[in-house]
Amino acid sequence: MACRISELVIDCADPEQLAVFWSEVLGYVELGREADGSIEIGPPGVGFGGPQPTLVLSPGGDPRPGRKLRLHIDVSPTDRDQDAELARLLALGARPVDIGQTGAEDWHVLADPEGNEFCLLRTRLQPR
Repeated sequence: MACRISELVIDCADPEQLAVFWSEVLGYVELGREADGSIEIGPPGVGFGGPQPTLVLSPGGDPRPGRKLRLHIDVSPTDRDQDAELARLLALGARPVDIGQTGAEDWHVLADPEGNEFCLLRTRLQPR
């Protein structure tokens, strides 16, 4: 028996804003809200326990400014090339981040509206 990732929990200052952002990025929908203000989003019609992990955006009181997260999300385009997906993500509120890239990388480092870094990879995946 093995484990698989069922959900990723992201502490944030504004769960509502990040739920909207990541739902648009991933094509997810809101699955539920908790009394503590957490919002869970996931694939439409599947939800928790499906082949893709859900995201839980949880209000966190310790944003640790200036500290790099030890975990980040990588996303890959599904229905367009990397350049078109980069334009879409920037229009949604992502912003480029310089972490010392050389310019030869085949991915883009971005930050979500709260500054959480994630990478847009070049490899195009089949939608699920």
